[in-house]
Amino acid sequence: MTKPPLADSTILICGAGAIGGTVAAFLKRAGYDVVAVDAAEEHVAAIRSDGLRIEGPVSSFTVACDAVTPDRLRGEFDLVLLAVKAQHTRNAVKTLAPHLAPDGVIVSVQNGLNETVIAEIVGRDRTMGCFVNFGADYLAPGKIEYGGRGAFVLGEIDGRMTDRLNRVHEIVLSFEPDAIVTDNIFGYLWSKMAFFALLISQTLSNVPTEEFLDDPKFRPLLHRIVGEVARVANAEGIELMSYQGFDASSFLTANAATMNATIDAYADARRGSAKLHSGIWRDIAVRKRPTEVGAQIAPIIDAARRHGIDTPVFERAIELIADVEAGQLELSSALTEELLQLVSLPSQR
Repeated sequence: MTKPPLADSTILICGAGAIGGTVAAFLKRAGYDVVAVDAAEEHVAAIRSDGLRIEGPVSSFTVACDAVTPDRLRGEFDLVLLAVKAQHTRNAVKTLAPHLAPDGVIVSVQNGLNETVIAEIVGRDRTMGCFVNFGADYLAPGKIEYGGRGAFVLGEIDGRMTDRLNRVHEIVLSFEPDAIVTDNIFGYLWSKMAFFALLISQTLSNVPTEEFLDDPKFRPLLHRIVGEVARVANAEGIELMSYQGFDASSFLTANAATMNATIDAYADARRGSAKLHSGIWRDIAVRKRPTEVGAQIAPIIDAARRHGIDTPVFERAIELIADVEAGQLELSSALTEELLQLVSLPSQR
């Protein structure tokens, strides 16, 4: 294939787990020169010796790919795709900064609102936003399950439509043919934060995502907890964007039928995905490691307090996740039952 400019040099992908590893494998298979950086030595060793393996219903293949740990990173890069967990963003960007070309760019292929952290370190002109919502899980060193395709949106953080944005988009199309560009990347990112509230509820319930979305008893909780975050975004002046049937702005209406239609549409859009649980659930139940919840919610809570918006159900869900991480509680339907009891509390609108 003919590679667009900006891809003539090596593409650095920092964080070769579920998200970064999947993208790295597809770009490498498409003919791009890729270096994967990951802190897990066993993962890097497996990639170097046996290749990077993608499994699952979307595609299955193995590619040879250069991989290094951060301490062995060398050289300068024009394009960096950052795919580490939100809580590792600051340290990762500090490590990457000396290796980023003066006119290079770091693209936040992450969950959360990490673009602001990246921009603090390398500058707004070297930061690009990205929204992803495909299903993938780290299985074992060198192996990743690509469970289901999903949205992939790129955007400059100042909303400009630039040549650089178009060039990165051309590269990403080798992974997701339906990837798009936008002049409102934060509209997508805040919509994902509203959806993030749903995922926290699903994680606490210990129920698979599809089953959770289809169960009517959880609907009042979803209406309330997603609505709390959507109202914070609205107060921030964010135009919430829909994706894969999920319209976060519908949770501003307080209309149960409208909100249920959004939940049903998203549930239908993801049916058949091999990814049965959220990444939050997998971190807790399978990988036994801290989640990125704390890092992701900080800007939401800060904004809520600036605007005087009450988010009691969302904040209690965060506390419960922290207690589970600390080993004080176990994931169970009892935790969502507790949240359901809070739903009757008045909410500021």
